[in-house]
Amino acid sequence: MGRVGIFEVECCCKLKSKECKLTGCKSPTIIPFIMDLNPIRDWFAECPGALIAFSGGVDSSLVAYLAKYFLGEERMLAVISASPSLKLSDLDEAKAFAHRHGIPVRVIATKEMENPNYFQNPTNRCYYCKHTLYDELVALGEEFFGWWVLNGTNTEDLGDYRPGLRAAEEFAVRSPLADVDMDKSGVRQLAEHFNLKCWDKPASPCLSSRIPYGEQITVEKLRQVEAAEAVVKKAGFHINRVRHFGDKARVEVPADQTKDLHLSKEAIRSGILALGFTEVEFDDEGFVSGKLNRVILGTSFIAGK
Repeated sequence: MGRVGIFEVECCCKLKSKECKLTGCKSPTIIPFIMDLNPIRDWFAECPGALIAFSGGVDSSLVAYLAKYFLGEERMLAVISASPSLKLSDLDEAKAFAHRHGIPVRVIATKEMENPNYFQNPTNRCYYCKHTLYDELVALGEEFFGWWVLNGTNTEDLGDYRPGLRAAEEFAVRSPLADVDMDKSGVRQLAEHFNLKCWDKPASPCLSSRIPYGEQITVEKLRQVEAAEAVVKKAGFHINRVRHFGDKARVEVPADQTKDLHLSKEAIRSGILALGFTEVEFDDEGFVSGKLNRVILGTSFIAGK
């Protein structure tokens, strides 16, 4: 296996693919693209076996697929945590992906919700979540001796605010995508090349990310957020976020779709109010990934400090 020719599309969202399904761009420009698979092949050639931190997102799904592709099913295992902060729908999709591609998968139950450093929701909350997960994966090393623990980190993650990366470093977790200099666009391109259904799956960070830092995380809040986002999705907004501000829910949809909200506002509002919220607010700015991270600048609310 070497270089693979792929025709891709460059559009306003900067995603290169055969067809832009994320934005519905109507005026793409087709350009030739050559993907060199040798680096990722060589990376896995050094890997004795792989325990993959699997969430069902495109990054970890690609790593799981590549591990099975290059190592074989007898030398890899995808491990997914049935955490309350993972959408039940994402858990089901992850298991279906593994089944579809013959990927061995194990579902575990992590206990980050029992850790005050996590559920008190400090700005480095993700560190404690990943610490709990990687601790479980490293413990599996007794059963799968010598296997590496892998995650789906790509190069774009390295420049973002991601406290979980420190946990990965502490547990010597390896990142094949980042190691071969693959960014998010490259991840999607390679996933599409292998005909993975999740290649254009929108990012779906953990449900705890919808709760402002400093506000306690509870299972009840997480289930409210999941149900509220399902209401918005049913109204036709497949990419959305519902932020949990106590009794108030704040709805975000992509900025270019906010004009369409007026047709669905009342249905969305009534559906969300039925979940126990007393107020529903619609964010005029629109969906911005990691919006709640804006408060981190100038804050010192970090557990352990």
